[in-house]
Amino acid sequence: MSHADQDRLSRTALGIFHLNGRFLSVAEKLAAPAGLTAAWWQVLGAVITEPLPVSGIARSMGITRQGVQRIADLLVGKGLAEYLPNPAHRRAKLLRPTEEGRAAMSRINPGHAEFAARLARELGDEGFTETVRVLERLTRAMETLGSPNLPDSPNPPGSPNLPDSPNPPGSPNLPDSPNLPDSPGPSGD
Repeated sequence: MSHADQDRLSRTALGIFHLNGRFLSVAEKLAAPAGLTAAWWQVLGAVITEPLPVSGIARSMGITRQGVQRIADLLVGKGLAEYLPNPAHRRAKLLRPTEEGRAAMSRINPGHAEFAARLARELGDEGFTETVRVLERLTRAMETLGSPNLPDSPNPPGSPNLPDSPNPPGSPNLPDSPNLPDSPGPSGD
C-alpha cells in the first residue's frame, strides 16, 4: 500500500467516523419525540417491513448480534416489539414491531422527511444520488475485503481487537456502546 493509499484510507475512515457521529446525533433528535433512541429506531426500522431474527438484523446493519439482542429485548420489554416463532429455526425467534412500535416509527416520519428535504437541498439531487451510490459502493468493498490481513501477533495493550464485525466491543456511538443511551430521557423510562 502506498502512502497515498494509506492517507486516503485514513481520511475516509475519519470522515465516516465523523459522519456516523453526526447521523447518530440527528437520529437521536428525530427519534426522541417518538419516545425512541437512535438505536431503538435502527432496530425497529430493520424489521418494519418483515420480521427478522436478531442475527439477520445484525447482519443487515453491520453490528454485533449481542448489541441487537440487548436492544430487541428492551423493545419487547417496552411493548414496542414482540418475538414470534421462527419456522426456519426453533431457537432464533423473529422480531417484529407491535402496533405501538409502528406508531412510534410513524411519529418520526415528519421530522425525517423535513431533514431529508434539507439535506437534498444542500447536496442537490445529483449530489445526493451520487453520495448514496459512493457509500453503497464503499460498503460493498468493505464487505468484500472483510478484516485486515494482520500478522499473527497479539494486539498491543489497550488496542481494540479486530474481529470480522465492524463493531468491536465498546466502539463509540454504536447501539451496543455505553455512549448511546437505552432510554429516551434521564428518568430511565
